[in-house]
Amino acid sequence: MMNETSSRTLEEALAQPRRHRDRDLALQPMDNFSSTPDGPNGQPLSFWASWDLKDRPRRVALLLDDCQEEYRPYAEEILPNLIELVDAFRSAQSRGEGVEIVWSSWTRTFDDGISNAMDRWYGPRGLRPEEPENAVYMFTGAPGMEVLAEIAPTPEEVADGWYYHGKHLDMFWNFDENGDSYLDEKLKAQGTDTIVISGLWTDECILSTAYAGSSRGYDVVVVGDAVATATANQESALTVVNSTVAKVLTTDDVIGYMRDDFVVGEPGAVKGVRHPDGRKDD
Repeated sequence: MMNETSSRTLEEALAQPRRHRDRDLALQPMDNFSSTPDGPNGQPLSFWASWDLKDRPRRVALLLDDCQEEYRPYAEEILPNLIELVDAFRSAQSRGEGVEIVWSSWTRTFDDGISNAMDRWYGPRGLRPEEPENAVYMFTGAPGMEVLAEIAPTPEEVADGWYYHGKHLDMFWNFDENGDSYLDEKLKAQGTDTIVISGLWTDECILSTAYAGSSRGYDVVVVGDAVATATANQESALTVVNSTVAKVLTTDDVIGYMRDDFVVGEPGAVKGVRHPDGRKDD
């Protein structure tokens, strides 16, 4: 194992082949993007994932991001798909290991004592419970934080810590007593290497969680017809995430994969646990 403080020469790095880091291939013209016409250096217009769900065994988790009663009016259109996803993952769980389901609820309230960039971004109008101008803060208290009844976790799942409250956009941005990401530690303990994100809001929590998951070494799927938002940014958010850090798939795509093609991978085969960026352990 290399010393953590040492660095390899370029020759040493290139001597260790990696499937997704091939120098010879990198020097060839790429065919998975469209170039900006007359743009600087033929800058790419967009990229998309070089991996496919079926290309290897996986350990996968369904993340239900802020699917809570406060947001029911915004979630009603996607609720049938959320129900189907939960059913598909529960069915896969019943067949063996390598599958998890995680629920979160957004718990910011106007009197929670937190003052951060969220407040500076949305401003004081987000604090007006009698006539809210945006759906940022919780106005109905604890009942509004309950998971939508149709997809709620069981008491056993709650007791095992698969449902938790967050106060930030990113589902990974809750920390334990050691300063480690609560969600990341839960998933690493199960050897999870792929996350499937659904819920609300597409242009805020979904995007934030997708980028955070990618940075931590997970393969990321966003279920395009099982996410929703209160703004006009739905399609643009899906376009951005699909061309940067995640595969945007449909509910049918994911259910078909879990039913017909999912193969359980070995823990640690792809994503390590020793490094914050999820690189495979030495």
